[in-house]
Amino acid sequence: MTRPYVLLSAAVSLDGYLDDTGPERLLLSGPADFDRVDEVRASVDAILIGAGTIRADNPRLLVNSPERRAARVAAGKPEYPLKVTVSASGGLDPDARFWHTGGEKVVYTTDAGAERLSRTGIAADVVPLGPALGWRPLLEHLHDVRGVRRLMVEGGGTVHTQLLQQQLADELQLVLAPLFVGDSKAPRLFGPGTYQGGRLRLVETRAIEDVVLMRYEPTAPGTGQETSPADRHWLRLACELAVRCPPSSTAFSVGAVVVDADGTELARGYSREAGDPVVHAEEAALAKIDPADPRLAGATVYSSLEPCARRSSRPRPCARLILDAGVRRVVTAWREPDTFVEGADGAGLLVDQGAEVVVLPEFEARAKEPNRHLLG
Repeated sequence: MTRPYVLLSAAVSLDGYLDDTGPERLLLSGPADFDRVDEVRASVDAILIGAGTIRADNPRLLVNSPERRAARVAAGKPEYPLKVTVSASGGLDPDARFWHTGGEKVVYTTDAGAERLSRTGIAADVVPLGPALGWRPLLEHLHDVRGVRRLMVEGGGTVHTQLLQQQLADELQLVLAPLFVGDSKAPRLFGPGTYQGGRLRLVETRAIEDVVLMRYEPTAPGTGQETSPADRHWLRLACELAVRCPPSSTAFSVGAVVVDADGTELARGYSREAGDPVVHAEEAALAKIDPADPRLAGATVYSSLEPCARRSSRPRPCARLILDAGVRRVVTAWREPDTFVEGADGAGLLVDQGAEVVVLPEFEARAKEPNRHLLG
């Protein structure tokens, strides 16, 4: 699926609550962090909140800084990001501030919810997704129809939970406030259920007045043809490794990473690594792993170029090395052209032997960059 980069943003108490049960919203951070959030809002194409957040907080959801709004306009963007909400029932107050401030708004709802909203005259584009809501069609519509490439999600807890559990969040920006709520009836950030395996990757920590910002990325690969945000991270890394290859006029520059199902990197490699003029990226990476390592059976190989199916410099091509290692999932950026091997089809060999091959074409240009002298 094609979808925006999804950034989850939230502030929580030390005991994991988004708010208390008092009549006023609990402010978990201060002016400096509010300004940081404003900066992030100004950087995205759309901001999404759930219907429950509109009902509970009645937010305006604006970019408050005039300078940031002016910079958006100067860059050819709307003054405000698109404001998005989701409601299965369509039970939204048309007088809420969300609809009457900022720029364009869109509501994703069900067929029944759209019928209900049509009677309210709500000031928004109403998009029905069928008899039930689904995050994947919603994100595809935002990407393909509304042109959203970066989406900031500001809540509430149910929305954050669902996006993480469905492996649709690329980044989590979590602010930890130095206080306790201690009320079991108060809303929590994350609910029970099944999340990705393994640990998230800590990208950044930053003290902002008395709160701490922590930025995390998922690490666990997808399964089968279902991609996860981590697939994009690991393929991006493979493309970066390709840039490190010694130049060659007779072979492509390729990077590869082998990752366990829980998101643990097992090995990485790149073409012509360590001065070997004929070593391939996947070969270099797999050579660093014990062939008896049981994690290989559930691992994913990320390669910036489709693994080779035929080669003259080694007895086994990379597609065969991957299969012999027990790996049954490969993610790549582009298919091998006929530059050196006519009719190359490493993906076909892998699929014929029961492996899954996922191609992420949005990385094709990046993977081709270190090979442009070979492609004409």
